Amino acid sequence: MFDTKTVSLEWGGKTLTLETGRIARQADGAVLATYGETVVLCAVTAARTVKEGQDFFPLTVHYQEKFSAAGRIPGGFFKRERGATEKETLTSRLIDRPIRPLFPEGFYNEINVIAQVLSYDGETEADVVAMIAASAALTISGVPFMGPIGAARVGFKDGEYTLNPKQDAALADGRLDLIVAATHEAVMMVESEAKELTEEEMLGGILFAHEECRKVIDAIIDLAEQAAKEPWELTPVEDKSATLKELDKLIGKDLAKAYALTNKQERQNAINVARAKARTHFESIEGANPAEYLGKLKLVKKLESDIVRKAILKDGKRIDGRTVDQVRPIEAMVGFLPRTHGSSLFTRGETQAICTTTLGTKDAEQMIDGLEGLSYQSFMLHYNFPPYSVGEVGRFGAPGRREVGHGKLAWRALHPVLPAKEDFPYTIRVLSDITESNGSSSMATVCGGCLSMMDAGVPITRPVSGIAMGLILEGKDFAVLSDILGDEDHLGDMDFKVAGTEAGITSLQMDIKIAGITQEIMTKALEQAKAGRAHILGEMTKALGTARTELSAHAPRIETMQIDKSKIRDVIGTGGKVIREIVAETGAKVDIDDEGVIKISSSDIAQIEAAKKWISGIVEEAEVGAIYTGKVVNIVDFGAFVNFMGGKDGLVHVSEMKNERVEKPTDVVTEGQEVKVKVLEIDSRGKVRLSMRVVDQETGEPLEDTRPPREAREPRSGDRGGDRGGDRGGDRGGDRGARGGDRRGPRSGGGDRNRGPRPEGRGRSEDGGNGGNNGGGDPDHLPAFLRED
Repeated sequence: MFDTKTVSLEWGGKTLTLETGRIARQADGAVLATYGETVVLCAVTAARTVKEGQDFFPLTVHYQEKFSAAGRIPGGFFKRERGATEKETLTSRLIDRPIRPLFPEGFYNEINVIAQVLSYDGETEADVVAMIAASAALTISGVPFMGPIGAARVGFKDGEYTLNPKQDAALADGRLDLIVAATHEAVMMVESEAKELTEEEMLGGILFAHEECRKVIDAIIDLAEQAAKEPWELTPVEDKSATLKELDKLIGKDLAKAYALTNKQERQNAINVARAKARTHFESIEGANPAEYLGKLKLVKKLESDIVRKAILKDGKRIDGRTVDQVRPIEAMVGFLPRTHGSSLFTRGETQAICTTTLGTKDAEQMIDGLEGLSYQSFMLHYNFPPYSVGEVGRFGAPGRREVGHGKLAWRALHPVLPAKEDFPYTIRVLSDITESNGSSSMATVCGGCLSMMDAGVPITRPVSGIAMGLILEGKDFAVLSDILGDEDHLGDMDFKVAGTEAGITSLQMDIKIAGITQEIMTKALEQAKAGRAHILGEMTKALGTARTELSAHAPRIETMQIDKSKIRDVIGTGGKVIREIVAETGAKVDIDDEGVIKISSSDIAQIEAAKKWISGIVEEAEVGAIYTGKVVNIVDFGAFVNFMGGKDGLVHVSEMKNERVEKPTDVVTEGQEVKVKVLEIDSRGKVRLSMRVVDQETGEPLEDTRPPREAREPRSGDRGGDRGGDRGGDRGGDRGARGGDRRGPRSGGGDRNRGPRPEGRGRSEDGGNGGNNGGGDPDHLPAFLRED
């Protein structure tokens, strides 16, 4: 029933299989790509006609992860896949960027590329598999696609490059997470995060990936030879050279003068005047067809491109008068906003970013629900690009794909220099608001974001700067441009962004608008970018060279404690009772994980110390002979119970309150009173006996025990009662005393509790016990602290 075509190859230790003809047969092209146990279906459909007046290429790429692929049910109320997540948006862009330049000029048919993850093995990232599936589906669809492309992920560990490392292993175990897409001849797209790699190491990774991409391309060609549909017939591209000459004669000099203006707004106004001049000219021609002359006016952009590119290649003269390797003037300042935890204003030429850093506690982490399960992100970077930044009127609201992508690029650049979570247990959010834009606002975000984190006191490894490089390529002649303007980006052939420290590269992103670039061009671009990054770092250092040693007064303080895992339940308490009490009483926020790591946070250091002291009291063991400060929590007839070390109670017997005789505990202490106590004994059941009389209640210093020996003390009422009991029939008094010892003694003071004064001669239970001793009772049934008396 199915005319299935399949190709396979061993690639990176696993089998990559591409299949078509079984699924989605009504699409123009559909490929099921399997790598390991990760399976991605990509289907391509293309419109046969073009909408009237359409002059752009409407390519749309959608990447979607099905939770069922990992055997999971989506979280949230609706329990189904809904809007695109950040990862899905970034992967859609990852597929779009290398394939878009490979459609012919003038091809304006709408195309949908939809990639869906159907199975996920937890090891193989689906993004590279989706890129390969998209390339294969386009290649067999018959649409005019000048591919195929291959894609590969590369890691770098111990000086060796690895192909398609396991998920999260690229940077967890190594120094590089690199994705490359390429045709057989040249690299089309690069996306990476690195731990300060040298230019040579980064270039080596790109070349290694390119070789692996070629293997995939050969497999796609094999599949196309079996299953490709007939290629579409393209309408021949109209020769517009005559119209270009006409426009050049009419407004060429005006455009050349306009592009000699260094101010963006002045230059744009002059260009608009030139365009209006051309429009007026065409409209004045007798019998002019509006559709025809509007088509001619679209070529003004092509004329602008020719003027700018020729000036750069022939004269080395850029739009704003700079040399090809010159960076625009930079002004940086920190502490720009008074109430933020950290802030900066970074201006480079006509590009400007306000960056702020906010520090939060663990509960501010971002929860991510994906194929891998729930995960938490403690570093976030959000990028906003309002329309006023380019002097335009436009939509202002939720971030689009471009904003998500630019923010992630800056995130990758800064992430490698962040301190370890154990050393800086904060959740970090960097916010970049672009207030002016004329070239590489994402790299301004890297620089401004780095400064704002240092201003907030984040102890980063080293400062990071970023620069955007451009390319003008005509045949074998090329020029690499440092710190490109917006117009140079639009009219050039490459957007090559490099970020890093003085020690090496932390992120590299490259997009090509032509059919790839060579190793020679990439080497030149990396060398020139290194010099530009160093210059920008020097300008940033003028504002702030290293991270501040003190956090903002408005930032929360976080201190970390490590406790034994067996004590976690004691700190939390039944139903969270204890930890809630700590938070309510101290005002500090307390988080504890399954490993016994406790994070205590507050903007008031006194609250942190109070919580630490409380928790320490819960988890630490009392030490016999040590002195503690406690609070009287309950007073009974025979003494007072004192809470000390935050979570422990002990008994101060009435005989241990003062050296002199005390009739009632209330004569010495009141509930809630703070007292100094010394631990005298901890019995086998953990019951604690305390003393106040051997501690100076003012200073907490130990006092000499001046109480006379037991035999020299005046007999207490119980002794008298015992003697009298013996005289009056010691058996009765002794028996009663023994029963009192047997019944009450082992309850850690329970025998003392619930007894008030008794008739003279009978005494209290401990006295009765002594009476029993004198009269024949068994003293071993009494608690130790009662036997001593």
